[in-house]
Amino acid sequence: MGYEVHRFQGEVDEELICPICSCVLEDPLQSPQCEHAFCAACIHEWLTRQPTCPVDRSPIMPNQLKPVPRILRNLLSRLMIACDNANYGCTSVVKLDMLQTHIQECEHNPKKPVQCESGCGLIIPKDELKDHNCVRELRSAMTQMQHKMQDMHSEMAEQKLQLNEQKREIQLLKEYLRSMRVSNPRIREIQTTMENEDVVRWVSNLQSARVTRWGGMISTPDAVLQAVIKRALLDSGSPAHIVTELMENAHERRWPSGLSTLETRQLNRRQYENYVTKRIPGKQAVAIMYCENQHMPEDLIMEPGLVMIFAHGVE
Repeated sequence: MGYEVHRFQGEVDEELICPICSCVLEDPLQSPQCEHAFCAACIHEWLTRQPTCPVDRSPIMPNQLKPVPRILRNLLSRLMIACDNANYGCTSVVKLDMLQTHIQECEHNPKKPVQCESGCGLIIPKDELKDHNCVRELRSAMTQMQHKMQDMHSEMAEQKLQLNEQKREIQLLKEYLRSMRVSNPRIREIQTTMENEDVVRWVSNLQSARVTRWGGMISTPDAVLQAVIKRALLDSGSPAHIVTELMENAHERRWPSGLSTLETRQLNRRQYENYVTKRIPGKQAVAIMYCENQHMPEDLIMEPGLVMIFAHGVE
């Protein structure tokens, strides 16, 4: 539907009148052949009933409609129209192309968004302010937020389920590749490459660590402490095929010769600062991976890496 003619100042050219609603054109479109112009809403509704021009009955399909010429749009934009809120006391008369901007700012607009000053601070339409109940609206807002949170939790649970299923499939593929390694050297090479890439990807996602007190190193962690660190490794995404070996390398009995005794550790202490260390999330422990520490002497590093646990001093 277009704009009612009586709202405009002065005469309105009949070329600017929609033949369907007899109002001034709103969002006008025109027929491709006869070039008759109509309100967009009017002509689309008309074409749902019959695919012809309302004026001369020439055939029209919705996808054939096109914008009216610029000169017609300019003529429309210059028309002076009374505000939609005239019945509510607004006396403004504005150019048609400025009408929507004026309505948004019009003090007489009953739907103008205003802030509740009774305590809740919600933004509500002006005409709903008198019936506004802060407690009811806040409860409604809380309920909506709870529903959104429930939807988000459900979506996260579904995504987690899908991720776990993908991890399971990947693990099955890796197990299959391991079973093929014995008989096929090429498969063995592919699987080794995949495992190495998994390690590099995991290590690159770990946060860099700085050890401030190497003297706080726990070289003989007990089973409980090792179990805690192992769980943290798994939670951080460590490839499963190296977790057990890394935890075995958390005890001095498996450490390379330059770290295996207190005496050798004291002798090599100055070289500790050259280690590239990665923080095991949430723990006073670091991973010193072979792929990042090949610059270190052979007696201070081993494959696939070392886990060092500290009483304190990891940042």
